[in-house]
Amino acid sequence: MEGFLGIFTSFGLSTSAGLNAYLPLLIVALVARFTDWIQLNEPFGVMRSWWVIGVLTVLLTIEILADKIPVVDTINDGVQTFVRPIAGAVLFAANANTISDVHPVLAMICGLILAGTVHVAKTAVRPIVTATTGGTVNPFLSAGEDVLSALTALLSILLPVLVAILLLIAVLIIGWWLWMRHQERRAV
Repeated sequence: MEGFLGIFTSFGLSTSAGLNAYLPLLIVALVARFTDWIQLNEPFGVMRSWWVIGVLTVLLTIEILADKIPVVDTINDGVQTFVRPIAGAVLFAANANTISDVHPVLAMICGLILAGTVHVAKTAVRPIVTATTGGTVNPFLSAGEDVLSALTALLSILLPVLVAILLLIAVLIIGWWLWMRHQERRAV
């Protein structure tokens, strides 16, 4: 059962990195530093160090500010195209319970795909929101993404089964929505 919980935690952390790369990394670093809820195997143990926590705090501050400004957020998303999937890969592989049960390369690929998929969806939606609202909604949407990323990361650590259920429900809803759109197009 512990292995499944570790995988659920890894899935949630990687998914949250698709919205904000540095927030789940910082949460994991702080939780690993101050609690025993997460055990980081080497080489990921370096995340507990104060200098990594400091760098993540600075990068998080920059990303939060950049993501609230229309046009700058699009440039930020372009830069984050490389960072968020890598953060997802690191978060998936860093979980000690997963790394012992799943090959590290497979773990990193899973994290890369999860975070990358969420990032692509976010990157596709944001320009549409900017164009349709003149950028006025961007700060609120970005703040909501940050909150969702933080909640997903925290719940992944504290209640991994709940995150697994919520992710499954989200996939089912999106799948149903896509299927309904396909049926509507077929009917026309």
